[in-house]
Amino acid sequence: MFRKILIANRGEIACRVIRTARKLGIATVAVYSDADRDALHVKMADEAVHIGPAPSSQSYIVIGKILDAVKATGADAVHPGYGFLSENANFAEALRAAGVAFIGPPPVAIEAMGDKITSKKIAASAGVSTVPGHMGLIENPEEAVRIACGIGYPVMIKASAGGGGKGMRIAWNDAEAREGFQSSKNEAKSSFGDDRIFIEKFVSQPRHIEIQVLGDRHGNLIYLGERECSIQRRNQKVVEEAPSPFLDAATRKAMGEQAVALAKAVGYFSAGTVEFIVDGDRNFYFLEMNTRLQVEHPVTELITGIDLVEEMIRVAAGEKLRITQDDVKLNGWAIESRLYAEDPYRNFLPSIGRLTRYSPPVEGRRDDGTVVRNDSGVFEGGEISMYYDPMIAKLCTWAPDRQRAIEAMAGALDDFEVEGIGHNLPFLSAVMGNARFRDGRLTTAFIAEEFPGGFAGVQPDEGAARRLAAIAAAINLVVERRAVRISGTLADHRRPVGSDWVVTLDDFTFPLRSEMIDAGFLISFDDGMVAQVVGEWRPGHTHAAFVVDGEAMGIKVNPIGQGWRLRWRGMDIVARVRSPRVAELARLMPRKAPPDTSKTLLCPMPGVITAVSVREGDQVEAGQALAVVEAMKMENVLRAERRATVRRIAARAGASLAVDELIMEFD
Repeated sequence: MFRKILIANRGEIACRVIRTARKLGIATVAVYSDADRDALHVKMADEAVHIGPAPSSQSYIVIGKILDAVKATGADAVHPGYGFLSENANFAEALRAAGVAFIGPPPVAIEAMGDKITSKKIAASAGVSTVPGHMGLIENPEEAVRIACGIGYPVMIKASAGGGGKGMRIAWNDAEAREGFQSSKNEAKSSFGDDRIFIEKFVSQPRHIEIQVLGDRHGNLIYLGERECSIQRRNQKVVEEAPSPFLDAATRKAMGEQAVALAKAVGYFSAGTVEFIVDGDRNFYFLEMNTRLQVEHPVTELITGIDLVEEMIRVAAGEKLRITQDDVKLNGWAIESRLYAEDPYRNFLPSIGRLTRYSPPVEGRRDDGTVVRNDSGVFEGGEISMYYDPMIAKLCTWAPDRQRAIEAMAGALDDFEVEGIGHNLPFLSAVMGNARFRDGRLTTAFIAEEFPGGFAGVQPDEGAARRLAAIAAAINLVVERRAVRISGTLADHRRPVGSDWVVTLDDFTFPLRSEMIDAGFLISFDDGMVAQVVGEWRPGHTHAAFVVDGEAMGIKVNPIGQGWRLRWRGMDIVARVRSPRVAELARLMPRKAPPDTSKTLLCPMPGVITAVSVREGDQVEAGQALAVVEAMKMENVLRAERRATVRRIAARAGASLAVDELIMEFD
């Protein structure tokens, strides 16, 4: 077994590898850039080596700097995590030449499967079903259009060396094929240093289902079931689960056997994933093989009981697999939600800044038999940088069946507190509550179809609004009684605590009466309905656990003038609690109009302007590209919302802008 492992990565995956290495009694070495000097993985490792400036192109993906760190620390093995150098055959070969073990597959397999064109040819030769497409390289946008027309729209434009949703675009017409080709090429070069592009048919109503494989150096290869990864946005996975709610046993077996056949064809060992696209009739087609550990590996671990990182380490050390295919049993259901530093209310644009609060739910087995796991690489007070992937954490739940796993996830999301940056917690909660998701009716177009206008939060129905109003009234009563006790201490009198209140939440108004009883709070609404609220909350606490008429509710609570900001199940509600007289006067107050931004283009996220596509004086049409902003390794094209004339351009290519900073003005 190894003595010391260097982790050539950062963030949550570096922390994940460190935990397993520690379990095995193996020392660990972290590497870090300027931006990660105080990162969690640096604090967790036994040693840490600085490897350069913040941009990954000057630190994490510079092979020479990683090799120098290996030599300086005497590490005898390297785990690459995922991303960065994890699928770089030259890196694996350089380690082999230096006499250092690479905790991953052989370089020949990485090279063969890392090129999507080559991998599809190998897959076809191995008897694996493949998607129709053009497997040759494409030189320019016009050639891309010609090929796309020959295949038939829609098509998927993909980076040959891509992964993680980078360098991928769907084109439905010639214009989108031209633009998508150039954007994919730019992203591919920026993310992978390889701008080769190919095109394949986009399968309508597709599901994205992948098979986990595991092999050793002695020719043993098995598959560990599947993961459903269809909940995607911009080709980036958001929610994954294992097993898939769609596959039957026969399809699972057929996909698993084809995945193993492909792995054997390239002499594969270690952990890897074979990705398939599956249509509504359970026909499946090979997409690509990821020759590394996947981001979503925890859900497979939860349903199989197998520590994939441990198995990778043992295989790299020359050990045989300790299990056979017959030993693999799928137990229960697991779901993973990816917590991203992105603002769902601003079209999921990246967000950076300091985590002023980071309080994940308690991990481990719950009293109801469910399990919560949170893989993270951040901490309260830490910074979210613009230089790396925006993922903050991977929240996972396990339960004996899918519905209970979903409920466990919904509750865990309610208990997860993140402040200081934009994040997608409310969106993840909305997915868990979505009827189509709960029914398992998924495709990769799920988000686009269920949230066609973007995400604006979940609006409460009358029942939810009434429960939130009852909680607001209970919280208000706690605060009022505390204020009376304080005033009674400072003076020789106590004012009475009012019991009649009016709670307003968006379009709902509830006149009610609140009182404390032995079991908690009794909230009596003017229409005759009564709610019993049980739970404990103290002023200053930002989270409360209540039970309202038997329903457990984990609520995020923040005071706001004459009321409370309540967040629950994707809802973000301001509950105003007023006396009847104040409520009557409040109805007469005019509403403040939002500022007019119709004549400006503001930077929607912190990032770098990589291109400005118009000049001052140009007339632009609705939908026309105006500028490109790059943030967190993704290109974002900013388009005109209407016909207008460009009056002034305030930011040029190369400028670094903050959110809402001016780019251009229009007449």
